[in-house]
Amino acid sequence: MSRVKEKAPSEPLLTEADAAEPPRPARRWRLVLMLSVPLLLAVAGGWYWLTSGRYVSTDNAYVQQDMVPVAPEVNGVIGEVAVRENQFVRKGDLLFRIDPRPYRIALAEAEAQIAAAEVQVNQLATQSQGTAADIAGAQANLEFTQRELGRYQALLDRGFTTRARYDSALHDVQEARERLANARAAAATARSALRGGGSANEPAVRAARVAREQALLNLRRTEIRAPSDGFVSQTDRLQAGAAVVSGVPVVTLVRRDTTYVEANYKETDLAGMYVGQAADIELDAYPGLHVRGHVASIGAGTGSQFSVLPAQNATGNWVKVTQRVPVRIAIDGAPDRPLIAGLSAEVTVDTQPRAERRETASR
Repeated sequence: MSRVKEKAPSEPLLTEADAAEPPRPARRWRLVLMLSVPLLLAVAGGWYWLTSGRYVSTDNAYVQQDMVPVAPEVNGVIGEVAVRENQFVRKGDLLFRIDPRPYRIALAEAEAQIAAAEVQVNQLATQSQGTAADIAGAQANLEFTQRELGRYQALLDRGFTTRARYDSALHDVQEARERLANARAAAATARSALRGGGSANEPAVRAARVAREQALLNLRRTEIRAPSDGFVSQTDRLQAGAAVVSGVPVVTLVRRDTTYVEANYKETDLAGMYVGQAADIELDAYPGLHVRGHVASIGAGTGSQFSVLPAQNATGNWVKVTQRVPVRIAIDGAPDRPLIAGLSAEVTVDTQPRAERRETASR
């Protein structure tokens, strides 16, 4: 008996048309790519065209804060230190105190000079009053000698006295006149040394009072206080027992309320920049932190113009170098992290023209 082999069901054969037709998902993705790529290119091109040259940035920027070098106004030895490094102080807080004992002594001497000047003025006033009596006495003596001279003149004419007696009386009159003149001169001298309005207005007393005010001012200056709110820095020279000199800074106060960023832009970036434009600040110390600000001012000169040795461009070996102009960026609001003087930053300024900015804002 012969075996009959059963054939397995044959798979359907693909026609040429079926083989040429791709799967439907592949066609769909191809269509998406064909439409999205040109669209993305058009959007990117439009965005680049709109923002091309609008934002200018520089990483040559640093956080700045006003620093006040605090120097004593009198010489002396530091007797007390009331602050430490990086301590925050308020305006008027005591920083350090100079030994006040020499200045207290100077104040006591000035007060003694006032008392001595007042005594001298009183003596002059008494002397002035005494000259009035001297004048009256000299005037009376002159009148008496003149009467005596008249009598001797009459006796001499009648021959009842000698010529020597008459000459003696004449001499007495001349002496009396000189005594009266001296008394009047002494009175004038005494009056010239005095002024009206009491002893307090006399030059000697006023000079002594001015000396006392200066001594009192120097005593007050032995207490050096903070000129503004801020943080105390560079206190290494602020040691008890150290001698300080008037006008030489001893400590530095970093002001708290004057934080800004100084961005040194290339001169070629300033064409569309003006005061008031918005700025974005990124700090190297705080990655991811963005601080908002605006252009507060544009420098009146390049950095090289204010350097210790300005460039001499009139020399023969001249090389053109792109200059940088300091642009001050004011901080808007209070940042989330403290801004420390000297921190490196990257600043981006939106230089959108004013007309476009107003048009955008109106929308």
